Formats: sequence, C-alpha cells, structure tokens
Amino acid sequence: MSTPTKLHLDRAHLQQLLRQMQRIRRFEARCVQLYQEQKIRGFLHLYDGEEAVAVGVMAALQPGDAVVATYREHGHALAHGVPMAPLMAEMLGKAEGCCRGRGGSMHLFSREHRFFGGNAIVGGGLPLAAGIAMADQRLARGAVTTCFFGEGAVGEGAFHETMNLAELWQLPLLFVCENNLYAMGVPLADSEAETDIWRKAQAYRMPSEPVDGMDPVQVEAAARRAVEHVRSGQGPYFLEARTYRFRAHSMFDTQAYRTRDEIDDWKQQDPIERLRRWMLANHQLTDAEAQAMDTAIAAEIDAAVAFAEAGTLEPVEDLERFVLMDTVVQEQAA
Repeated sequence: MSTPTKLHLDRAHLQQLLRQMQRIRRFEARCVQLYQEQKIRGFLHLYDGEEAVAVGVMAALQPGDAVVATYREHGHALAHGVPMAPLMAEMLGKAEGCCRGRGGSMHLFSREHRFFGGNAIVGGGLPLAAGIAMADQRLARGAVTTCFFGEGAVGEGAFHETMNLAELWQLPLLFVCENNLYAMGVPLADSEAETDIWRKAQAYRMPSEPVDGMDPVQVEAAARRAVEHVRSGQGPYFLEARTYRFRAHSMFDTQAYRTRDEIDDWKQQDPIERLRRWMLANHQLTDAEAQAMDTAIAAEIDAAVAFAEAGTLEPVEDLERFVLMDTVVQEQAA
C-alpha cells in the first residue's frame, strides 16, 4: 500500500466532482423512466451508488488517456467527457447515437474521447485494455489506459493472464476493480477465498491498494497516485474501489440475494449526499449554487432526451454496414 496523497481541492474542483456525480445519477434516473416507457430496450445496468469511482478516477486522467469499461458504463462515459446527447440517443437506439444506435446501453464507444466502451462479457475488457496500453507504449504516446471491471471478473482466466502480462511488459495500465460485493447475485465471500481483492495484485508483484469507493475525493487521491506511477513508466497499478450499487444488477433482477436493510445501510454512505452535506457545512457550496447546479443538470438531461427522441432509426438497407471488414474499408476509401 502507498503513502497518502494530499489533494489541493479548491471550491470549483469540489463542485465539479459533485456536478459530475449528479449528472450520472440523474441521467440514469431518466433512463429508468424511458425504459419503463419502452423507449429503451434490452438490458439496462445502472451505476446508482458507484458514481464516486468513475468521477474520482477520471479526474486524475488526461484527455488523451484511454478508458475501457464494463457493461455498467454510463457513468464512465459521462465522466470521461462523452457528451450526454449522443449517449442518450444511443440508449434509444437512434442513428445519432455514439454507435449509431447499434451498441445500446452495454456497448457505448467514442473514438474521439478514446472511450473503448463496455463489454457484455465479464472480464472481457481486460485483455483489450492490455492491447491498447501496449500500442500506446510502443507508439510512445505517454498515455495511460484505465480498465474498469467488477470483482466478479477476478475469477476469470483473462484477469490473471492480463495482470501477469501487464506486469511482465510494464504496460501503462491502471486496473480499477469496482468491488460492489455481488457478482450479479453471488456474495463475494461465496466466490472468492481472498476477499481483499487488491491483494491478488501482489501475486504479480504489482503495486495495489484499496480505497473507499463511496468518496470521490479519496478515489481521486488514490487515482492520481496510481496514474503518476503508471505515466512515469513504472508499470501497471491496481486499485480496489469498495463501493455498492443501490439498484438491482439489471432491470430484470429481483435482488433475492440481499436485504432491504443492507441497501438502506449503504445508502447512508451515498457519495452524492455525503459530499453535498460536507460542502454545505464547510462553505464550499451554497444553497443557491446547489439549486443552480440542479437546474442546469435538469436542463442538460431534458435537452439530451429531446435530441434522442427527435433522432432517426437507421434504415433497414444499412443493416450490413460495419459488419464485414471489406464494407468498412470500402466506405473509408470512398
């Protein structure tokens, strides 16, 4: 474990952390509404409760850094700078979406922002992140690749293979395990003999540490320490962010594996309310500023929904576009 990193957090930066977490929470709340209206189809995995992890980590990254996420990736995309309007359009399957409506909730992507999106396969993003980091290393880009995954992924062979190669090759790769205690519906203690996930990195001689994933300030401090290590050429780093999702695994989850009391106890650590209360008590936020922030976020979400609902569906004749490599090459040549 590393020594603590002290952050110089001014008022504006703290407000930005709060704003970003609220944007994610309210974006997803609107997605739930649209899902219930059957305007969003398929699976929908919400990040409600885990916002401090994405926001804290992204605050430590630079624009040229790459991010590989999980299928619970709305928060990662928003925190990494992907605009809300094309994200919402993607959720509704519209051609104006960041993946032309072909990816949906689980497969967001933005080449411009080096956001390499979600992956429906548990642990599937890990080897992809290693490949991106290797390319950046060989091209001397000075970029860091951050790979997010849940604690359920540590039981996959791809996790161990990627960890091993990342350390052997000293890849510029930051591993961020979002430990929300349940791999879908399996309690961590029922699936892993070692429940301190960060210790698994020690088997690969990789520096690692746990962090309170319900506190964006602590997450950012740990992430800055980790990114500095990686960017300086010292190889990969591993963070275990201990967090909790307030909503079900997906919209189809009955949550029979946990109690309402447990959820309510964790909600007492809500990262948004926790930071908001502290900022109000310590004169880092006024009631008027909080209200203005709420109003601006509501307007942004309304505009994103309007953009998405006014969007178009891709025509049927374009069904085979981007499917076979020769059609992609032909389009690029044209």
